[in-house]
Amino acid sequence: MKKATHSIRFAALWVPLLVILLHASCTSLQQKAQNQFSSGEYQMAISSYSRLLDKDPDNSEANLFIAESYRLSNRIEQAARFYEKVSEADATFESAYYKGKSLQGKGEYDSAKVAFQTAKTLTMDDEKIGLAEKEIQNIDALSNIEPLWPNHELENYELLNTTGIDYAPVLSENYLYFTSSRGAGGLYPATGQGYTRLFRARAEGINVDVQNVQTLPEFQNESGLNQGAIAISPDGNTIIYARGNANAKNDLPEVSLFASYFRGGGFTEPIFMPVNGEPEYWNSTPAFSADGDTLFFASNRPGGFGGIDLYRSTRLANGDFGNVVNVGAPINTPGNELFPRPLPNGDFYFSSDGHPGYGKLDLFLAQKENGAINVKNLGANINSIGDDFGIFFTDYPEEGYLTSNRPGGKGDDDIYYFKDMTPPPKVVNVLLNVVTKERLESGDEQVLPQTRVVLYDANNQTIDGNFSSQSGRLRFPLEPEKTYTMIASKNGYFSQSVPYSTIGKTPAPEELIQDVTNVTLDTTIVLEQLVLERAIVLENIYYDLDKADIRPDAAQELDKLVKILKDNPGIRIELSSHTDARATDAYNQDLSQRRAESAVEYIVSQGIDPSRLEARGYGEQQLLIENAQTEEEHQVNRRTEFKVIEITG
Repeated sequence: MKKATHSIRFAALWVPLLVILLHASCTSLQQKAQNQFSSGEYQMAISSYSRLLDKDPDNSEANLFIAESYRLSNRIEQAARFYEKVSEADATFESAYYKGKSLQGKGEYDSAKVAFQTAKTLTMDDEKIGLAEKEIQNIDALSNIEPLWPNHELENYELLNTTGIDYAPVLSENYLYFTSSRGAGGLYPATGQGYTRLFRARAEGINVDVQNVQTLPEFQNESGLNQGAIAISPDGNTIIYARGNANAKNDLPEVSLFASYFRGGGFTEPIFMPVNGEPEYWNSTPAFSADGDTLFFASNRPGGFGGIDLYRSTRLANGDFGNVVNVGAPINTPGNELFPRPLPNGDFYFSSDGHPGYGKLDLFLAQKENGAINVKNLGANINSIGDDFGIFFTDYPEEGYLTSNRPGGKGDDDIYYFKDMTPPPKVVNVLLNVVTKERLESGDEQVLPQTRVVLYDANNQTIDGNFSSQSGRLRFPLEPEKTYTMIASKNGYFSQSVPYSTIGKTPAPEELIQDVTNVTLDTTIVLEQLVLERAIVLENIYYDLDKADIRPDAAQELDKLVKILKDNPGIRIELSSHTDARATDAYNQDLSQRRAESAVEYIVSQGIDPSRLEARGYGEQQLLIENAQTEEEHQVNRRTEFKVIEITG
């Protein structure tokens, strides 16, 4: 990523030494080299100063200006040995600090950390010490970075890239727009590469028609200038791009944003945008918000957090953009933040060398969590020791493009595409075989055909239902580790709800071997006949002596009746209580009535409409065992029953 999109100025503390050296007496070769450096012709300056080093390897001036030329043309990773030479002659905070940045750009983190620690000892300036300390903290934080998308894989788009510069792709209306130095006339002396221009090619997602790349047709690329990163509004009617780095004295001194608008069947000639502010400000890497009403861009204007910051500007009533505001911390840092990419869901992607990262620029996500903005490095499978920037999603977040100058590329900056290569999850199909039966008066069970069974999920939403076959069978597909309810119903029978869970009944994901595993489960639902006036004994309903209070054990049994009433909302019942014959008739009648009423009150407390219940105490009027002798026989007589006395629906 060259100066067309990323021009880092001298640190103010470094300028005096350079000025002194530039005015020192020198040979003609030195003068030529210094003139090249002063003009921003960094690649030529490197060549000239290298010739001086061939004769004098310890030439402090030549080593310094080669190091600075690499740094200012965004190749700081190549500058370490030259900063080392400068430090050997006259160690300063700047030489040690930038040596650390160079080593960091090469991925030599331990050595970089030593250089930053050395830099701290070479100054009393708290701001400088803070810069070095921040870099040390960033290196220490590397071990805590987790990949945001661990299964995303990057591929160099070799058929699209050239041996030169290719970067910052954006997709609009089935065209991929990007910046490239291919086929450009003239050599940009700062980098030794051709001037960059804007191109496009037809594309669907990450599939590009690489055989038909054309220069931007909307307006003409300007010669002798770098056309930089491009942004296209969501409606396709506005193009904003960066332009600059001219040698001509009558052109703008820095990179600026220009806009072209669709008017009358074509795009206008690009015009300088008011958001640029002063002509001396560097402005680049534009991007639109999802609604097109906000423009984000990078700038080095005064008043920021340091280096290059990200700003936003809102669309005015006349269609221009204004009200430029720094996006603030924690996105911006004392380092450099560029290439914003806002998404409709509020996620905000950008590149930075000020947050903990692997080398130079890394890609980050800024995301709101619990009211605060949290910044995350995308991880080592996306970022590298080089510059990684200009992310654009074609299918968020599964696939898209980004740019990188990482080792192993085809050219300088290369376009990469990425895809989510997460293997499809292994599938577990759960099949539940249900058998419907009825319970006979003898207590035996037999198949009950044509029984309606409805399946509900944990939210009580109907998800399936069917009638059992003549053999009483039906089948439901279920999901692993879920809870369900089945309600079985048939005319002449009590409806019944049955909970069912697949939790713990299927293999754990790590135990799965096949891509598809079928698990068959079985269950049986038994219905009771619904016969008017037939008494049904509620087992295990006990009361304390001479009392009608509902004991906890009795409540558990009554809950079963509550469930029957809820499953069968169209029935009314009589709940009756019976005693043995060991007290007076009047006493037993009163006690049984109180017990029946107490049971009804409990059932009403569980949400059952009282109009569906009648309480009857029969005392000793309906003994099942006359002349009972044993305690067990008396217990048979002391019972609680219910019977259906009306079916209303």
